[in-house]
Amino acid sequence: MSNRFNLPDIDFLEKAPELIESEMLLHVTEKTGLTLMRADPRRKFLQSLAAFVSVERNRMEHALRQNRLAYAEDISLEHMGLEMSTERIEAKAATTIMAFDLEDDRPDEAFTIDAGELISVGDVHFATDEVLIIPSGQSIGAVAATCTEFGELGNDYLVGEISSLVRPKAYVKSVQNTTVSSGGADQETDDAYAERIRLAPESFSTAGPELAYVYWVKSASADIVDVHAHSPLEGRVAVYLLMKNGRLPSQVELDEVAEIINDKKIRPLTDHVSIHAPERVEFDFIATYWIAQENATVASIIQKQVEEEYQNYLVWQRSKIGRDIDLSELIARLKNKGASRVAVNAEMFVELQAEQVAYESTTSSLIFEGLANE
Repeated sequence: MSNRFNLPDIDFLEKAPELIESEMLLHVTEKTGLTLMRADPRRKFLQSLAAFVSVERNRMEHALRQNRLAYAEDISLEHMGLEMSTERIEAKAATTIMAFDLEDDRPDEAFTIDAGELISVGDVHFATDEVLIIPSGQSIGAVAATCTEFGELGNDYLVGEISSLVRPKAYVKSVQNTTVSSGGADQETDDAYAERIRLAPESFSTAGPELAYVYWVKSASADIVDVHAHSPLEGRVAVYLLMKNGRLPSQVELDEVAEIINDKKIRPLTDHVSIHAPERVEFDFIATYWIAQENATVASIIQKQVEEEYQNYLVWQRSKIGRDIDLSELIARLKNKGASRVAVNAEMFVELQAEQVAYESTTSSLIFEGLANE
């Protein structure tokens, strides 16, 4: 079990069976004066006990580590969070706005769309949140809708993509989403939750310190991976947030954070707080790589590893606000996965401002040039 926060590992107990056996033999010798030889049945019995003690000590070690934030998992972590008044963020469903367009020849009276009306896109369904009444004389009405499943699967459907009414309804000509669906998030992971618990003491006063703003912003959604807060002017605080995999927050998500931060129990009375998405900065490059001739028999495996690491690099680059564009990181990662030579046709380093985030351009690419001699 590895620990978080880059701390040195803690070992509470000796768990190696051979060392436990040595401790037992020494204890027997001290108490009885006997020296048990290897073939002695009594020593064989102690060896079996040593294996059992090793298993039990491993269990105890795990239990002891669960009392440390660096190691705690699952329920143990939630108990630690409760002590710090920090609960795990549960999964959320994506939301959007659905617009219903009615036929021109419908009866001249108010038209009702029931709450829970299902609209699908593939196997994903959204349900209207409340009753929608379209008055007489109007043909279009809009209502909020929520994905019927929690998690990220309901996110990022473009305007017009969610458009199939599961139960056709008389006089409804068409239905479609008018906003990109967003806000869906999986349950907060142990690592993200532990980081918020670590920040919890910053929340014990109002959100004046920088890390207090970070704590309260991250409490809005498990999908928020990075937060930057600073004060450009006296009495003013600008907060920037970034979502999982480097996605820029939607206006709905920014509004949710603003509502939390501006609670009178959280925001200092003298602070004027504004919530923003970071500025998007595009960088353009083409990376080419070769695989050593001597690795020809496993070239297809190396190629797959390199391409996966390329995608990991892109996510890493855009997953932190203010992270400078560093293509030497890309070269190091690809070589570590088996590329023998890597060339990049772009400026290797570009410094970003604290409120910016880097995104690769649509023309950026990775090209495999084949095998090469060392």
